[in-house]
Amino acid sequence: MQENIHLSLAQARNLSHNTLTKAGFSKELASAVTDTLVACERDGCKSHGLYRLLVCVKTLRAGKVNPVAEPLITRVAPALLKVDADQGYSLLALEKAADSFTEMVKQQGIAAMVINRCVHFSAMWYDVEKFTDRGLVALAMTPSHAWVAPAGGTRPLFGTNPIAFGWPRVDGDPYVFDFATSAIARGDLELHRRDSKTLSPGLGIDKEGQPSTDPAAVMEGAMLTFGGYKGSALATMVELLAGALINDFTSPESLAFDAGTGSSPMGGELVIAMDQLKFMGETPKDAQQKAESIFTAITDQGARLPSQRRFTNRKVSVTEGITLDRKLYEDIVSL
Repeated sequence: MQENIHLSLAQARNLSHNTLTKAGFSKELASAVTDTLVACERDGCKSHGLYRLLVCVKTLRAGKVNPVAEPLITRVAPALLKVDADQGYSLLALEKAADSFTEMVKQQGIAAMVINRCVHFSAMWYDVEKFTDRGLVALAMTPSHAWVAPAGGTRPLFGTNPIAFGWPRVDGDPYVFDFATSAIARGDLELHRRDSKTLSPGLGIDKEGQPSTDPAAVMEGAMLTFGGYKGSALATMVELLAGALINDFTSPESLAFDAGTGSSPMGGELVIAMDQLKFMGETPKDAQQKAESIFTAITDQGARLPSQRRFTNRKVSVTEGITLDRKLYEDIVSL
């Protein structure tokens, strides 16, 4: 077993920020990216944590991300905000627009934010938690590269097309779920390949369209959607809402733009947020209790709420720090 490297969260932040700025990213963009990478490590989401520094630098060197991007924010309708990410990471665009979007949602009760021309690689729970922290219900989605075959098909068409949802709670952590519509997240597939681990059956097919548990073969073939036709339908919805509707790249277009460089996807993101209090009316406590009764009914059966494990990890990591695989640490330092 490889020895691990132990880092405090502050050390992890310095490692990430220094790596990104030395690679050529602006301090502002490096800070926004570092926030999510360290948050993912803190919460135990290794597939979207500091490992992604390797991909960020690779994407920069391939010329597929603008390292000095300056997002442009435009309110095009009372309940619609558009952000041109300037071919930078979605994270900076989200950070820049979060306050204005929150104000808009509280004015209108519901609003949508479109982030166009953004590079996206990050966990989407991070995006929706930006708004649950502000007391809003939020839904977010984005296409990616065409890596996933439709149900019944044998060729890549969809991205992993993640969907995230967040519901703020009066006491305690928000209810948050974030999942790819593929049967396995692309980051997890890459970590399996990196560590030479076999996949569980049913996650992908090789380039001949045959089932495979070899992550390298699946990367050459296609990933599968979760739940067969149900996951395939949700993946299609993401292509429509966060691709065609916002007039940005679909997953095949993103992969074509990549041109074989292995960079992060380029395209758009759609965020829809709602103000709980405006929807719940004059007796919000009654409405909030209805939600809490659902959560209690889940946990009373011994079932786990989504993200519960993340929030547990978060409490531990804040005081005890994180561990990194030594080989990954050395690869990051070598950048």
